[in-house]
Amino acid sequence: MKKSEKKSLIRIIAAAALLIACHFIPLEGIPRLLMYLVPYLIVGYDVILKAVKGILKGQVFDESFLMALATVGAFVIGEYPEAVFVMLFFQVGELFEHIAVGKSRKSIAALMDIRPDSANLETEDGIVETDPEEVPVGSVIVIKPGERVPIDGEVIEGESSLDTAALTGESLPRGVHPGEAIISGSVNMTATLRVRTTKEFGESTVSKILDLVENSSANKARSESFITRFARWYTPAVVAGAVLLAVIPPLFDGQWYKWIHQALTFLVISCPCALVLSVPLSFFGGIGGASRQGILIKGSNYLEDLGKTETVVFDKTGTLTKGSFTVTRIAPAAADDGRLIDRAAHAECDSTHPIAESIRKAFGKAPDRARVEKVEEHSGRGVSAVVDGSIVRAGNALMMEEAGIECAKASAAGTVVHVSENGNYLGHIVISDEVKPEAASVVSELRKRSIRTVMLTGDRAEVGESVAAELGLDSVCTELLPADKVKHIEDELRSKSQNGKVAFAGDGINDAPVLARADLGIAMGALGSDAAIEAADVVLMDDDLNKLTKAIDISRRTNRIVRENIIFALAVKAAVLVLGVLGVATMWEAVFADVGVLVLCVLNAMRALKTK
Repeated sequence: MKKSEKKSLIRIIAAAALLIACHFIPLEGIPRLLMYLVPYLIVGYDVILKAVKGILKGQVFDESFLMALATVGAFVIGEYPEAVFVMLFFQVGELFEHIAVGKSRKSIAALMDIRPDSANLETEDGIVETDPEEVPVGSVIVIKPGERVPIDGEVIEGESSLDTAALTGESLPRGVHPGEAIISGSVNMTATLRVRTTKEFGESTVSKILDLVENSSANKARSESFITRFARWYTPAVVAGAVLLAVIPPLFDGQWYKWIHQALTFLVISCPCALVLSVPLSFFGGIGGASRQGILIKGSNYLEDLGKTETVVFDKTGTLTKGSFTVTRIAPAAADDGRLIDRAAHAECDSTHPIAESIRKAFGKAPDRARVEKVEEHSGRGVSAVVDGSIVRAGNALMMEEAGIECAKASAAGTVVHVSENGNYLGHIVISDEVKPEAASVVSELRKRSIRTVMLTGDRAEVGESVAAELGLDSVCTELLPADKVKHIEDELRSKSQNGKVAFAGDGINDAPVLARADLGIAMGALGSDAAIEAADVVLMDDDLNKLTKAIDISRRTNRIVRENIIFALAVKAAVLVLGVLGVATMWEAVFADVGVLVLCVLNAMRALKTK
């Protein structure tokens, strides 16, 4: 509990004790009034001051004004205990609200701890500790064990492990080696690293993330905007209603005391603080809970829309698949003696193509360059070389056909490399982009939530259709350029969607246009990707597809809590307002309708912090 909250608690306890004591002291008249004013001012002086300041600034109609008006009016008509108790219970509700806000802020505050305080800059005079904002691009910085990476860069010396939990929610450390990129905000754990900076501090990952979180409240959900507009018109209306209730009926029956008392009760009941506070608090809690899971949501409007997702559109490479080529099949079975992969790896020994790299990786060791002669690349076909004195060809079916070699037809989806030696066909190697192990289960979970799944990819039809079939996607479109993806999102999906939202999930590297055009752009594994962080509405900070369903669940849970609070608060207030006008509800029922509803709504809103 913060110092200010402890102070409020002490005031509440002191005022409650004095209120109880006042009940047993037999005073009348002015002494009795002064006696009850003591606990009233102890617990409510700040509310009175806030109401006065609001009046002076022309901002009259808020909950402080309503509380001050109702309680001062209660003193005027001689209902001293009720006046103190109403203010006391109101402050109890305010304390609950502050504790709830503080708790939801803690998860975001933990994320804010990623901001580095300094950087160890290498200079001619040695290592100098300096402000990260003053470190130019291309400088060399030293990051010691236990220190936070201040700026994005590339490791030039040292091997270590990085704790990225504050960024990704991932508890396992990530190993880094010379030549690898590292991002600001992570913590160096085991050994000193020398890093060459690749960005200015203001353009680094940590700065972009902090900017997203700090400005998330600027994008209000429709529910929040509705409540804000509602309160702006509702509060003046109920004040006018209370004045009419206090003035008009007594003109006919002369019972001024009775109708003024009912008007004051009406004011206490009508205070909209339960709605005004609990709705944004629910969204704030949802955003905070998501951030603890490595899910950044740019505003409560996106959090609200995420739960209304009707269709999730996936990019393939890097989103549903790992984005790295791997040998997935070697055929025929006779090639199990390793001769086929040996010949292919040596023929591809000089190539820098990703396919060649995957073949060498499958070979398991570096090819012996001394065994290879006369390497020749055939554009669009493959390579040929002399390996151990034999002519080896490794390439596509066209290369085999031109050499007069009959090759087997490969049924597997992926890139097929046929291999021959001295004109004899050895077999083929199938190289594919591996599907992420969790992809199928995520698609299944989305289907359970009645969400349609679509894949848009620039890859060949047989590859895209194979991946779609393996994962059980509802539909797939292949051989698309980035502009085609945008057109498909707009013409085929958004235009045909009913009330639901169309979300696009991409790896963030070349998907910025379509991320921006979808109802919701979700950047997958976007840690360090500038384009994704800028264009996406939701950023999943690591490569775990399961966080997509988790983000949707957090949104749906938060939306449900918001609906519960709105319905509950309006229903209770409407019922007690009617009772107040009829004279059935007393100030005590009014207290429950106002502060009691606030406490219950705030406690319900705190559930949004939970992410499981």
